[in-house]
Amino acid sequence: MSSPLRRTVASLYWRLSRWRLRTTPAPAEAGLLIGAPHTSNWDFVLMLAIAWKLGIDVRWLGKHTLFAGWRGPVMRAWGGIPVDRRDPSRVVAEVIERVRAGEVFHLVVTPEGTRSGDGWKSGFYRIAREADLPVTLGYVDRTTMTTGLGPTLRLTGDVRADMDRIREFYADKAGVRPALRTEPRLRSEDD
Repeated sequence: MSSPLRRTVASLYWRLSRWRLRTTPAPAEAGLLIGAPHTSNWDFVLMLAIAWKLGIDVRWLGKHTLFAGWRGPVMRAWGGIPVDRRDPSRVVAEVIERVRAGEVFHLVVTPEGTRSGDGWKSGFYRIAREADLPVTLGYVDRTTMTTGLGPTLRLTGDVRADMDRIREFYADKAGVRPALRTEPRLRSEDD
């Protein structure tokens, strides 16, 4: 789908949606977009609507089974990158290869998945640090029925300090299904 058509579809979506788009300006350079709290597959629709409205070229990671059959071309056209979860370390390497090859995009990452758990996955942190990419904090907040993009951060390598800044931003945000929200915490913070 072309950019003008995407913007038109997104504008229509925001006019009809009960959700309100409240966002800082779109990041000027390529980077990572965190989608959190990610508690429902509806978050995917909201993130695409945000990206298309703001004209952001996004890529997102999805389990490889989403790309089977007729869905494959659609998912790839919407920016999807298939991931075989049996080899998650390969995902980080593949994204870094794309960035180093000169591909410019914003990678949408949902580090908590759609199920509650004991913290966030660290892939977004490793990608941001290894590829020297800024991280923009995207959000969904059911309590206010708002969604959008928050601040853009440069991760310092001090995992605990970086995650404290991220936790502070998400502290008052609830996902579409608040009971499934996961605290923004990486296992490596305790190392």
